[in-house]
Amino acid sequence: MLDIALLQDADWSDAVDWDALATQAVTAAITQTPHGFLASAPFAVEVSVKLAGNAEVRALNAAYRDKDRPTNVLSFPMVQPDLIEGLTNSDDGEVLLGDIVLAQGVCEVEAEERGITLEAHTTHLIVHGTLHLLGYDHQGTDEAEAMEALERTALAGLGIADPYPVDEG
Repeated sequence: MLDIALLQDADWSDAVDWDALATQAVTAAITQTPHGFLASAPFAVEVSVKLAGNAEVRALNAAYRDKDRPTNVLSFPMVQPDLIEGLTNSDDGEVLLGDIVLAQGVCEVEAEERGITLEAHTTHLIVHGTLHLLGYDHQGTDEAEAMEALERTALAGLGIADPYPVDEG
């Protein structure tokens, strides 16, 4: 069973049900992978989602990636990718899959630039972050294409348009 622990800074609007959005996004991402069993595991699989401000994400990005600027989303896996398939339980009945942190200001600007809602963009970034928790990456072309395909499928299932449209120009 998935357990999404959401923490929300004041910068993020209370008009949106971020808990439901995060739960849907994490579930959609996980079920598109070979690790789909985690969505209905008999033990708790926890993902922490922090809706933070730019300053907090900038500090985390500087501390963990040596990049002194905010970014849209950071992921901090707690389970090595090669060990995910063998997860069956833990001593206390839950597995901490990892943490996802989003920067409100960066997300808002990106959504506006793309002409989409903050909710749709945030959903995409949580899907993206969840895939990172599962060991997916986008360093090489093949890895990026595989990860983007999973994102497209997960988002389509949530009624969200392809975030990677092909530029025919």
